[in-house]
Amino acid sequence: MRQSSFCVALCLALAMAGMTVAHAADTAGAAAVPETQQTENASLQAFIKANPDCLEFTDQCSHCAVVNGVAECSTAEIACIKQENQCTRRAGK
Repeated sequence: MRQSSFCVALCLALAMAGMTVAHAADTAGAAAVPETQQTENASLQAFIKANPDCLEFTDQCSHCAVVNGVAECSTAEIACIKQENQCTRRAGK
């Protein structure tokens, strides 16, 4: 009986330790996402400003259209190698 109580206590301790580690990993990842998104938005705005006649562009991962001065982009493809933005359609052409 004493051995089974020890096993139960050990299992509970390991489970609680695992939940703590999982929660810590979730918290760290949540803070990183907005920072990455802000950097990406800044680079899109810089590209639009540098190429005012560009209506559509791509980075080989997602395709974007400029609507009212704001980039509306598709979801990035799964296995892609992101490159510099390249204009694929310009105004008046």
